[in-house]
Amino acid sequence: MEEELYQIGAIATTHGIRGEVKVFPMTDDWKRFKGLKGAILKTRKGQMVLDVESARAQKNMVIVKFKGIDTLNEVETWKGAGLFVKKEDRVPLQQDEYFIADLIGCSVYTEEEELLGFVSDVLQTAANDVIVVKREGKKELLIPSIKDCILKVDTDGRRLDVHLLEGLGE
Repeated sequence: MEEELYQIGAIATTHGIRGEVKVFPMTDDWKRFKGLKGAILKTRKGQMVLDVESARAQKNMVIVKFKGIDTLNEVETWKGAGLFVKKEDRVPLQQDEYFIADLIGCSVYTEEEELLGFVSDVLQTAANDVIVVKREGKKELLIPSIKDCILKVDTDGRRLDVHLLEGLGE
């Protein structure tokens, strides 16, 4: 069985001549790249495990230098490659925080035990996240990820219990 990997970034381009790359982060905190050990780089030619030597923010990117990678030639072909971590290497979460990947596919039930559908996406907005529920034969349902609406999350049981505010269930 193939190990479950979680994408934390994608290499956008090279940076300078010393083997650094610009990474588009797919994580809330760019600092998670600092001192990262066992990052898995997936390229068209396969994958390799790398340790981060240094990381620093630059606008919406992270400049990353991997240990043992010291020239532009070594990283030129990495453009577009994904950076992943194993499940056990994901950052620890606070209470009531969840990885989006763990929510996708969860069943969504009302307080009355009615199956509404399945989580198909989570939209990240300035105010709060929004759970997108795919429903059979109906348009998608958008549920704000707030305590008034999300009553219980059980990622192990693959289930969300929700309260639909007036007008949400149409």
